[in-house]
Amino acid sequence: MEVVRSESGVRSEKIAPPVATVIARTKRFQVWFIRVCSSILLWTCLVQLLTVGELWHPSFMANTTVSIVKPPHHPPPLLPLRNYTSNGYLKVSCNGGLNQMRSAICDMVAVARLLNLTLVVPELDKTSFWADNSTFEEIFDVKHFIDSLRDEVRIVRRLPKRFNRKYGYRVFEMPPVSWSQEKYYLQQILPLFSKQKVLHFNKTDARLANNGISIDLQKVRCRVNFQALKFTPEIESLGYKLVRILQERGPFVALHLRYEMDMLAFLGCTHGCTKEEAKELKRLRYAYPWWREKEIVSKERRSQGLCPLTPEETALILLALGFDKDTQIYIAAGEIYGSERRLAVLRAAYPRIVSY
Repeated sequence: MEVVRSESGVRSEKIAPPVATVIARTKRFQVWFIRVCSSILLWTCLVQLLTVGELWHPSFMANTTVSIVKPPHHPPPLLPLRNYTSNGYLKVSCNGGLNQMRSAICDMVAVARLLNLTLVVPELDKTSFWADNSTFEEIFDVKHFIDSLRDEVRIVRRLPKRFNRKYGYRVFEMPPVSWSQEKYYLQQILPLFSKQKVLHFNKTDARLANNGISIDLQKVRCRVNFQALKFTPEIESLGYKLVRILQERGPFVALHLRYEMDMLAFLGCTHGCTKEEAKELKRLRYAYPWWREKEIVSKERRSQGLCPLTPEETALILLALGFDKDTQIYIAAGEIYGSERRLAVLRAAYPRIVSY
């Protein structure tokens, strides 16, 4: 569970085609809307929290007024190009949910910088639970992405035609090893470019270690995350509009209640579910060959702290944090598994729940 607080205020979650194809187009659009708006809300609220600097303090909501105003659009000055000889092209296909792909893009830019490669604008996963066909350009401002990193990495929208399959070129494809250090990429991946002009990473989730990485590479990661990855103007405008509507109703909390069907099925967490729901989650888990764990004991998984908080437990946490009954709560998530039956306790504790 992620709780983000404001005073006024993109999968391992993959789904097999046989299941995804039954999702109606209207449902896909609705979930796309939820994912994008939720991301904007969470990031906006996080910025406000860091600015004020008083996380979770009960007096925060009573004594502080924060207003989120859409900043004027002033294109930043164009950065100078980094002068380097490219060792080849790196093509990446991100997998997982939107947040996983965002993190992976940060990693892949860092890898391209480390190996002096030319990065092709990343491809986004189109086979996950949400059956979202959105491209990178439809979610992120691609021009801003390229321009804001031009002093670090050369980025192109697509491979040159000579590397196109229809011209007989076969791109070497592979998944890099998970949680790898710089040494792996320098010693195992870079030598491949002596024979291959293009390398395609078909998996990108957690392929670069979080710790033990040089500070310069970590800075590149952060720069991608907080500067280069920017939503398109249309999505940003929608996000600001949504935040403004919530602000007009008073202070609110953005709650990432990750109690969704795909997450529960993948983790094998069935606490509070009916027998029929537990069977449904198990069937979903078996529908995906790339989900390695099939037989999972829910009680053991839960005792290890690997299950998301249930809506009922979330209500207790919010109460313990000092949020009173009048707190406005925006549920930044997709459809809660079990629907209103599972939200009943949370709604009773916090009647001012906003969900889509």
